[in-house]
Amino acid sequence: MATTPAPRASDGPAVPTAADPLASPRDVRLFWWASTSDALGTQTSGIVLPLLLLTLGYSPAAVGLIAGASAAFGLLLGPLAAVPADRGARKTVMLWSAGLAALAMATVSVMVTMGRPPLVLLLCAVLVERLCTAAYDAAARGTVAMICPPEGYPRLVARLEVGDNVALVLGPLLGGALYQLGRAWPFVVDALSYAVTAVCVGFMRADLRAAGNGTAPATAPTDRPSDGERGTARTGPSREGPDRRERRLRREALLTEAGAGLRLVGTTPLLRLVTLWTAVVNGALSALYFGVLFSLERDGHSGSATGLVLAVSGAAGIAGALAAPALTVRLGAARTFLTVTWLLVPLAAGLAAARSPWAFAVLFGGVCLILPCATVVLQSRTIATTPPHLQARAGAVLAAAAGGAAAVGPAAAGLLAARAGSAGPALGCTAALIALAAYTGLAHPRTLKDTGSTS
Repeated sequence: MATTPAPRASDGPAVPTAADPLASPRDVRLFWWASTSDALGTQTSGIVLPLLLLTLGYSPAAVGLIAGASAAFGLLLGPLAAVPADRGARKTVMLWSAGLAALAMATVSVMVTMGRPPLVLLLCAVLVERLCTAAYDAAARGTVAMICPPEGYPRLVARLEVGDNVALVLGPLLGGALYQLGRAWPFVVDALSYAVTAVCVGFMRADLRAAGNGTAPATAPTDRPSDGERGTARTGPSREGPDRRERRLRREALLTEAGAGLRLVGTTPLLRLVTLWTAVVNGALSALYFGVLFSLERDGHSGSATGLVLAVSGAAGIAGALAAPALTVRLGAARTFLTVTWLLVPLAAGLAAARSPWAFAVLFGGVCLILPCATVVLQSRTIATTPPHLQARAGAVLAAAAGGAAAVGPAAAGLLAARAGSAGPALGCTAALIALAAYTGLAHPRTLKDTGSTS
């Protein structure tokens, strides 16, 4: 469930055209509809969940507890959910995750219809949905490489954000309208969106198992103790029984497999760059968005001003995602990436001086317009660099870094606004983006060029 409507550098599938060099256009279309439906339902229900909790009489602390717990739950469990996906159960993970999430949101809608739902039950349903979303996202990140050849990555990745931005624009509007009809309707739509996701994934024909992943973890031969080890466990000084030891070894093997993505990211220069860049940019986007909210509230603007900023930024994100493939081909991957990184600096600085809603909308829209170009470069190279059997686990690590930074953004914006006024968040983000651009230009001038070309 979405907790922050601010745009972010994210990934997601997209609709191909007849000219796309895709292995299975039918599967890509199904994948796009699955993820777009998922995103639209999430935005529809996520925008009204805090309002629903406050209307039902729950305190702001309870609202923060649910939002914070659900976000942390997903970040922690994402790498674990990626293990079975990389081991060959990618489609199964996606199907069951979407189905259970649909059941969780249907449960929320029933509880809301019946009256004031207990906070514990509501929290459990939201956490189940968050776990399912984390599992689905982890499995989906590795799907792009399974249904698209390397030469098609930039075009497909360029459209990854189209569905997300469409959902960002339409979801809050749909959620607000449905909430006026009845409190449960946004959650009904979210449940239906997960059902559509499950159906689309079920009709995909591609083999989503990574080549060379094997059917068992590398530590499988040592998971079960030998007969001699069993005898030692019974008669030796250790009181750990064979069953308990076997469970411990399996837990250790699972954690080792889950940590494979972290080890890959830590040892690959490109993935380290992607981790740093997405974390800083997502944190800055989140802080900038809340800084805009603080400024609009200070100047006495109504909620329609916030809607204007979101609408313009969402439309700009769609336009940027559609134009990104041609721009990256014309300018080249490294030049495009560095140009976008430096252009973020004056746009963020301009937000510190902006006063009118239209100025905020234009500047924030400019950020969302150019951001997909850098996202296309980074995600295309990430997919091409990451081995197929580690796609989900490495993607989960990158998502955890970006999501964690985005979660810190609102708190950082509030602290900066309290210390330096409403312009504080924009000034702080400008400083962080300058440091990021300088580091990227000095420390990684050839990182993108050295990883090969997929554009």
